[in-house]
Amino acid sequence: QVQLVESGGGLVQPGGSLRLSCAASGMTFGNYHMGWYRRAPGNQRELVARITKIGSTNYADSVKGRFTISRDNAKNTVYLQMNSLNPEDTAVYMCNAVHALSTRTYWGQGTQVTVSS
Repeated sequence: QVQLVESGGGLVQPGGSLRLSCAASGMTFGNYHMGWYRRAPGNQRELVARITKIGSTNYADSVKGRFTISRDNAKNTVYLQMNSLNPEDTAVYMCNAVHALSTRTYWGQGTQVTVSS
């Protein structure tokens, strides 16, 4: 059974940093492209960042230069380093896994990030 468990969310002041983690289990991690999405209240879910199984990355324009996605295949974990946070980054952040061949998709439950003074 595939599980994606996010951690690292919380309350942070504007300009601060957080690092989110997503630990995967029940899957061959190296066969999956991994991503981080977010959903703010009243908004649709949006892609934040994605990393392919070979390490290529892409980012939403709103987070380029501030967020960094990375993966550790030995630990079955994907990370999202978030710097220079602002209130518009407040959202539930969700981890996503897509099998590189079958495109079967899995989602985590999400972790809340709140940026407020």
